[in-house]
Amino acid sequence: MTMIPAESYRGRLERALRSGRPVVTCEIGSPDGTDPADVRKRAKLVRDYVDAVNVPDNTGGVVHAAPIAACAILAQEGIDPILHMTCRDRNRMALQSDMLAANLFGIRNILCLTGDHMIHGDQPQTKPVYDIDSIALIDVANHLTTTGTYLSGRAIKPPPDLFPGCAAAPFAPPYEYRPVRLGKKVQAGARFVQTQIVFNVDRFREFMGRVHDLGIDKKVPILAGVAPIRSVKAATFMRDEVPGMEVPDRLVRRMEAAGDDKKKREAEGIAICVEIIEEIRKIPGIAGFHIMPIAWESAVAKISRDAHLQPATAAPRPPPEAPVPAPIAVPVSAASVSPVRGT
Repeated sequence: MTMIPAESYRGRLERALRSGRPVVTCEIGSPDGTDPADVRKRAKLVRDYVDAVNVPDNTGGVVHAAPIAACAILAQEGIDPILHMTCRDRNRMALQSDMLAANLFGIRNILCLTGDHMIHGDQPQTKPVYDIDSIALIDVANHLTTTGTYLSGRAIKPPPDLFPGCAAAPFAPPYEYRPVRLGKKVQAGARFVQTQIVFNVDRFREFMGRVHDLGIDKKVPILAGVAPIRSVKAATFMRDEVPGMEVPDRLVRRMEAAGDDKKKREAEGIAICVEIIEEIRKIPGIAGFHIMPIAWESAVAKISRDAHLQPATAAPRPPPEAPVPAPIAVPVSAASVSPVRGT
């Protein structure tokens, strides 16, 4: 099992990644309203089955509540949150500010993303920012933590303690470039990887083979993204409309064969997810799984039980008001923070 470097480690996710056991994370959606009870309700559906919980940042270029608020609520509930942070909507000043704000709420884990372009969302006229890209954002997080200074050189007292991660896109062409780009993210200081949803296991196996050849899986834990399919409509939408996702026709046919009964459809969608987990388990270099239930948080418990996924044993997370510990000593890479666009 892939282990992170032998350094001091504090957060539950970081401890889980060092445990040697398969790590389990999942995602809950950012709220579309202002009721914190909604976040707590969905968090309680998954909390006993995962080591950490992601909250996305305006996925698909569609506006939701800022994820930092939901992550703060998760921390209050004793859950280790993973905050998605995208370059799409913020320049480097705002991104540094948000990283410090996250740490003030006890949030350490930052998933660094370029961000889905708003042209795919419901407000396509919005102007993008893309001051830096996800590789540079990883470097920024490590810079703030290890140097204790902003990019300007001004001191941060005390500095943040951040644990940055990144995403991998095995199904976005050009396929041969994706492992190379992942390697650049790891070189910039990514401490963990969560991949996009895997439905095409054969393609993912090829991706991981190249990742292994490059030695990336020996440097950083990689969590394979998986998701249940709730309906034929959902399957065809992901197959035909979502960039960077491959849903084989045979899976669509399986959902069609499940018929119109909701319980049968959902049972089949969960069964497909569990089968994919079993196939991925055989691929070298996988440190665990990242479950993306797509507004179906109640499915996480069933998937976890059926696939025999168990979060690593870990002490409860300190309360949000606890002092921020000293930063981890991580070398800052040479990744540029000059203006750049990309994914």
